[in-house]
Amino acid sequence: MKISILRSSKGGRRAPAAVALGAVLALTATACGDDGSSGDSGAEGDGKGEIVFWDNNGGVRTEIWKEIIADFEKANPDIDVQYVGIASTEYQSKVDTAIQGGGLPDVGGVSASMLAGFAAQGALDTLDFRLAKSPLNGKLNKDMIESLRAAGGGDDKLYSIPTSANNGVLYYRTDLFEKAGLEEPTTWDRFYEAAEKLTNKGKNEFGYTIRGGAGSIAQALDAMYGQSGITSFWDSSGKKTTVNDPKNVEALEKYAGLFKKATPAADLNNDFTKMVAQWDSGTIGMLNHNLGSYQDHVKALTTEKFRGIPQPTGPGGKRVQVSNPVDGLGLFKSSKNKEAAWKFIEFATSAQSSSKFNESAGQVPAHTDAAKDEWISKAEPTKLAAEALNDGSTTIVQLPYYLPDWNTISKADNEPNFQKVLLGKTSAKEFLDTMAGQLNEAQAEWQEQMG
Repeated sequence: MKISILRSSKGGRRAPAAVALGAVLALTATACGDDGSSGDSGAEGDGKGEIVFWDNNGGVRTEIWKEIIADFEKANPDIDVQYVGIASTEYQSKVDTAIQGGGLPDVGGVSASMLAGFAAQGALDTLDFRLAKSPLNGKLNKDMIESLRAAGGGDDKLYSIPTSANNGVLYYRTDLFEKAGLEEPTTWDRFYEAAEKLTNKGKNEFGYTIRGGAGSIAQALDAMYGQSGITSFWDSSGKKTTVNDPKNVEALEKYAGLFKKATPAADLNNDFTKMVAQWDSGTIGMLNHNLGSYQDHVKALTTEKFRGIPQPTGPGGKRVQVSNPVDGLGLFKSSKNKEAAWKFIEFATSAQSSSKFNESAGQVPAHTDAAKDEWISKAEPTKLAAEALNDGSTTIVQLPYYLPDWNTISKADNEPNFQKVLLGKTSAKEFLDTMAGQLNEAQAEWQEQMG
């Protein structure tokens, strides 16, 4: 079941999140226990036989998963893994349908963004006790573990073992910086200096490209918290968000003020695809995206003309960034062969498999030993991102993926409102106060449901 919130055209709730979540919890309690749905507690099994694995990014990652599965079956000849690749755009609905009607796999991809919905329906086994007894214990990136714990719904339980993170990167044109005599944009002050000095509208040259279309809120939050240095999404009470803290308001004012002053006007409607293509083909100094676009930049510009570095540091030299998408593997509660399923998860997230998977995906490995492998040094943005995540220099602000309303608030409700900020039709304070009100209400409803 998808958790959806009905809203009026003005953004007000017509059916509160508590009602939607309550329906999910009721379904969880009454789900049929013999059809593979969330009411089925499954069994440990004998650690042999067949298990089914659903890949949540089928097609894109199919070949590398088949390679890892072949390695696993060679090491575990008594276990056969049936691979099912599902497109990322269809994965969540397919799992939701299987939770209601049966047919869940033993193991499946479970990222932070979808974890709360699956966990709320009782579909996933908790993995804390398995991890505690595993060689993986103490070897997985702590921030990735924390992101998945936080995304689980507020009970601090671990429902997914991390495989990777697609970390945020500040890409900049080394050739343009050198020509202008600018220092590397490792701090926010240098970032803004470069954005201004690299802009020459008459020549269609701009210092930065800002994301104004789909996906704009996450990037804006990253810029806000990075500059303000605030390290928690909620205040000490856990009831009020820090989104509209005066320091964040000031940071957003400065960031949004770049639009049309140091960015192309087309940025207003640009999603990441258009933004990346524009940066690769033009003369724009800087771009915020993630590791996923690195190879596109290499093809378009060659490594001689750009670098990809971690987000700039803010007050006191601290680097603060919001949580980036963490992917992982979950064990479905209805599995009849949990012992074999866990063996597969353990193998797939081991140092060797983690390295192999992430070299293919171009992402940061969750396994800290894999993060030291040779291939990472050849993909500089991945190397720097891995170092920033593992050396303690970066503080992660955990976004509330667990809220049933999170996707609605961070996308449908506020992407159009952010465009109004860029256009000067709404102030940064008005925008953030509105979003804060929605978040506080959603948090209160969630806390009430959780008791």
